[in-house]
Amino acid sequence: MKNILYISYDGMTDPLGQSQVLPYLEGLSAGGYKFHLISFEKESNYEQNKAVIKNIVDNAGIVWIPLQYTKKPPVLSTIYDVWQMKRTAAKLHKTVLFNIVHCRSYIAAFAGIYLKRKFGVKFIFDIRGFWADERVEGGIWNLNNPVFNVVYKFFKNKEKHFFNTADYTVSLTNAAKNIINSWSYLKNRPIPIEVIPCCADFDHFKESQQQKELTSKLKQHLKIHNSDFVISYLGSIGTWYMLDEMLDLFKVLLTAKPESKFLFITAEPKELILEKAEAKGIEHSRLIIRKAQRNEVPAYIALSRVSIFFIKPSFSKQASSPTKMAEIMGMGIPVICNSNVGDVESFVRESNTGLIVSDFTVSAYLKVIEKLNESLLPDKQIIREAAINEYSLKMGVERYGEVYNRVLE
Repeated sequence: MKNILYISYDGMTDPLGQSQVLPYLEGLSAGGYKFHLISFEKESNYEQNKAVIKNIVDNAGIVWIPLQYTKKPPVLSTIYDVWQMKRTAAKLHKTVLFNIVHCRSYIAAFAGIYLKRKFGVKFIFDIRGFWADERVEGGIWNLNNPVFNVVYKFFKNKEKHFFNTADYTVSLTNAAKNIINSWSYLKNRPIPIEVIPCCADFDHFKESQQQKELTSKLKQHLKIHNSDFVISYLGSIGTWYMLDEMLDLFKVLLTAKPESKFLFITAEPKELILEKAEAKGIEHSRLIIRKAQRNEVPAYIALSRVSIFFIKPSFSKQASSPTKMAEIMGMGIPVICNSNVGDVESFVRESNTGLIVSDFTVSAYLKVIEKLNESLLPDKQIIREAAINEYSLKMGVERYGEVYNRVLE
């Protein structure tokens, strides 16, 4: 039995922890690894979901150590959390003796570097994205502010240290892998990198009798008619997702298909979407906005003929792998998305599982909308099979297991 310390600055009671951490750890636990899991939990989510998570980790034999996430004041709160992380990790190691510390993203990597230097524990740097650049390009860190300028430079310097020190690196995309290995300080000695995109549980995201029955009920409840052309959006609408541009495409779609409806499957406030739509002259009756529990999401996705997500194209997004894409495709639904985001465009074009918008103009939207006739859309089974080949949770678990084996050789 090999002991693995997994550290995540994201909480397990957050949706991300439930979709992009726990399923992998459950699969790897069944393969003979013993996990201790340190995560940082937001108070409201923790109170609401801790019992659910406790049940999952207990059944998988995972020892969960939830710590409290601190948000304020900026920078100082993160420094405090890193101190908590290191202290807790070192204390655990003295009794457990970890073979590997697996660090999810940059903040967790501080503890990974610490355990490697102090105790010789093998360190896996699971980057998830170019974190410091995401903070700048997402408008969270303004480099005109001297404090954030210093913080950014600090993290970019640490980034070099993380890549140079890690026993293995995990990237979400081939695009990011190529970028990393092109950097001057790594160019002459490519580091070991495994590409593992955001995967989905296709036993959950699939057509089933239960899903079909719930979809039928939802269709009646939401007053969706067979003649309606439903386009959906799944997930949060935050820094990176381009709500204005998605609504612009929908407005053009309404001219071609007046019977269209836009279904938002999201926990975001309705007002945020309705105000934007109203400013663009889109009637509220054309919009359906619903929050869904994880077990309801497949049934909601199945209401749509096509699903859309636009992500701001930027340097940092070359390392991005949208979780929603695999989940949508698991239901056999084609996607409309934009270019210059990770491996999204290359996968969609090669697998014929959707449509790509090259820029955010009416002419580009019209080109895509012309292809939305039923006869031109890809077959559901083709879409699902392509998703399984590229994004299955089983594949993700196997690749992580291979990384662990290589590190422990």
